[in-house]
Amino acid sequence: MNKLPLTETPSHYNNLEKMKVWQLLVSINKEDKTVPHAVEKAIPEIEQLVLKIISKMKQGGRLFYIGSGTSGRLGIVDASECPPTFGVPQGLVIGIIAGGDSAIRKAVEFAEDDTQQGWKDLKKHKVTTKDVVIGIAASGGTPYVVGALAHCRKNKITTGCICCTKNSLLAEQADYPVEILTGPEFVTGSTRMKAGTAQKLALNMISTGVMIQLGRVKGNRMVDMQLSNNKLVKRGTRMLVSELGINPAEAEKLLLKEGSVRKAIQKVKVRKGKSS
Repeated sequence: MNKLPLTETPSHYNNLEKMKVWQLLVSINKEDKTVPHAVEKAIPEIEQLVLKIISKMKQGGRLFYIGSGTSGRLGIVDASECPPTFGVPQGLVIGIIAGGDSAIRKAVEFAEDDTQQGWKDLKKHKVTTKDVVIGIAASGGTPYVVGALAHCRKNKITTGCICCTKNSLLAEQADYPVEILTGPEFVTGSTRMKAGTAQKLALNMISTGVMIQLGRVKGNRMVDMQLSNNKLVKRGTRMLVSELGINPAEAEKLLLKEGSVRKAIQKVKVRKGKSS
């Protein structure tokens, strides 16, 4: 019998149905506190993956996340937040999930078991050797994801992975494997919990680190964010007030005219440069 992946090993807790709500919550929180420490141990591997993505993107490449279930959804969430947060084009960071877009909301039976479909889904986006493909799978054994990365490697496409077990099939197919060992879940095998949290933290680090290094943040501010709602207009206005020393009304007017914080700052600095 094959050895169980770490994410499938029995919980440290038993008789959960007999626990009081307070005890359940405290125990879950106790387990959750171990996740950042597990991620910390993987920072050297995450760093190497981030450096490769930066290099590829500077050459015109894209970043793909591919996964199933919770892992796939987390990749899609991270990818979908890059354009509004950092002002990058749609399609620079792409999330793909087994079963297609309908699987974002509702599980598609056996979609993760197809070893060929992941590659087919990547080919729909015309994936090339300029790109980086990161497979996300807590167990490190999801056929859809493993198959996708195997095809990528055959086609000399750079691969990475985020998994929560050691020496997995997925890691074997990754040029830049990231193994975050979160241990048994509170509910045995429920990898939407600690493993999912670890994957989310790693994805935050990857996309944010890449975007900062590509110049999409100034100081500590999202100067390229899309002004897609009133909250973000107000945030952008505060940035301009702080950066340029102008009043809020003038800042908002300038922001809406220029369409981004970065463009507004550049406009004023160019104007000042000409007048000096």
